[in-house]
Amino acid sequence: MIDLSLLTDGGVGWLDASGPLNNLVLSTRVRLARNLAGNVFQTRSSETDRERILDTIQRAARETVLLRRAALFRLDRLERTDRQLLHERHLVSKELAGLEADGRVRSGASLLVQDRIGVMVNEEDHLRLQGLHSGFALDAAYAEVERLDAELGQRLPFAFHSEFGYLTSCPTNVGTGLRASVLIHLPGLVLTKEISKVLQGLAQVGLTFRGLYGEGSEVVGNFFQLSNQTTLGKSESELLDHLGKMVRQVIDYEEQARQVLVRDAPAIIEDKVWRAYGLLRYARSLSFEEAMNLLSGVRLGVGMGLIPGVGMYTLNKLLVYTQPAHLAAGQGSGAGPAADAEIPIRRAQYVRRMLEEEVGRRG
Repeated sequence: MIDLSLLTDGGVGWLDASGPLNNLVLSTRVRLARNLAGNVFQTRSSETDRERILDTIQRAARETVLLRRAALFRLDRLERTDRQLLHERHLVSKELAGLEADGRVRSGASLLVQDRIGVMVNEEDHLRLQGLHSGFALDAAYAEVERLDAELGQRLPFAFHSEFGYLTSCPTNVGTGLRASVLIHLPGLVLTKEISKVLQGLAQVGLTFRGLYGEGSEVVGNFFQLSNQTTLGKSESELLDHLGKMVRQVIDYEEQARQVLVRDAPAIIEDKVWRAYGLLRYARSLSFEEAMNLLSGVRLGVGMGLIPGVGMYTLNKLLVYTQPAHLAAGQGSGAGPAADAEIPIRRAQYVRRMLEEEVGRRG
């Protein structure tokens, strides 16, 4: 089983709800795609190539301040449950973890992680530098990743073209190689049926949305991951500034939608959020989708001041720790989580225990 004690805060420090606007924004992530000049890109690389790339990156990382104490996880040497657990913590992509339907973990697939930053090695690109922060924290997340980029860039020959910028496996990442994303909770816009209009507007200004786990994931629990779509033709600061302005606008729309709900349907909203809380407190079996939707209702109630005494940290933690690999790990189950029919029962047990502890702390 994977040794999570190697990670500061278990790699989930971003769940602590300490960041700005944490009642609406769960997390902010910034990624930079980089490749090593003189090496074939991942799509054409051999096992020998990927081992050499990993070794080169590992040696460079040990010379940096930000990664010299980094824990290394070889995804290609971990069981599927452990790889899935890292994915559920948002530390690795589904692709790198080999969790896609027709996917498999490729040789050399690895993760270097120290505190809030990490590097996925041998993902779609040789390196994916990433920083993950609590709340709406684009500047803080980018500052850390930029520092890491500079430290590694002094030691590694990144593939760079004077006209196009950083060269990447996928043409959509060429240029800055920057993908910034904000995981935001928008139940007000969903309930007022304004969400489609907002998302269409974001697409028209070069942004995109995905689900809780980024590309290829479905939207559940009214969580939307908003990110920039283009990386070419603009500077990093311009891309971040644009995304930041658009997210702040979406936050304004969400707050206005909640005011509409309070004004036009206070009894219905109050009933909805308390029903969600009641089901979570007493249900004996919960599917993942049901749990996410109920947690969304409770989060809305807490954000609107209708449900007192439930912390955002508890709600954030439930989003991650009620997923299959975490529930399996919590029970010491050696069985694959997908095959475990007890998962909905364990999920309900875990949720009840967490909420009961919350009530206990309130006295």
